[in-house]
Amino acid sequence: METVPRRGLMLVLSSPSGAGKTTIARRLLDEDAGIAPSISHTTRQKRRGEVDGKDYHFVDKDVFSQMRDHGAFLEWAVVFDNYYGTTRAPVDKALGAGRDVLFDVDWQGAGALRDTAGEDVVSVFILPPSAEALAERLRTRAQDSEEVVSQRMRGASNEIQHWDEYDYVVVNFDVDQSVAAVRAILAAERLKRGRLTGLEAFVQGLLSSL
Repeated sequence: METVPRRGLMLVLSSPSGAGKTTIARRLLDEDAGIAPSISHTTRQKRRGEVDGKDYHFVDKDVFSQMRDHGAFLEWAVVFDNYYGTTRAPVDKALGAGRDVLFDVDWQGAGALRDTAGEDVVSVFILPPSAEALAERLRTRAQDSEEVVSQRMRGASNEIQHWDEYDYVVVNFDVDQSVAAVRAILAAERLKRGRLTGLEAFVQGLLSSL
C-alpha cells in the first residue's frame, strides 16, 4: 500500500501492574506489523517464560550504571528497587525510518520520554475496571507471592494518580475493546499532519499536475 512518508512515533502505554497494559501491548505487536517493541534494559530477575533480548535485556546494576553514566538511555527509572531503561540509538533509528516504537513503562518512564522526545510521544494510560479486579488479576498471574501482590496494590494508588498526565486514558473493562481503542488512537496519530514528513512534497506535486 502506497503511503505518504512520515516520521515514526513513540506509543507509550502505562498502568498499575496487573491492569492489562502488557496484554494489550502484545496484542498490538501481534496485529500491527508497523510497530515494534522497545526492549528495555533491567536489573530485575527474569520471570518464568521470559527471554533475554526479547522481553528485556537483563543486566546487573554495574552494567546498567555504566550505560546510564555514558548517556545510553532515553529514560531510566527505579521501580520496586529494580532499574529499567530505554536505550536511545535503536529508537532514533526506527523513528527516522518511519517505524513506530511501543513502550511499556511506568509514569516515571513516560514523563522522562515526554521530556526527551516531545512530540514524538503519544501516551496512553490503562486503568483497571476496579480495585478488586486489579487484585484478582495480580493473584491469577501466579508469578508473584502474596507479599508482592500486596506491595503492587499499594503502589497502584501512586501510579493511578498520574493518569491525567497522559494524552489518552483507556479503562480496561474488556481486552478486545481496549485493544481496539488503542489501535484507533494509533491510527489517528499516524495521520497527524506534523508527522507526515512527505506531505508538503506530495501536495506540491499534486498542485503542479492540476
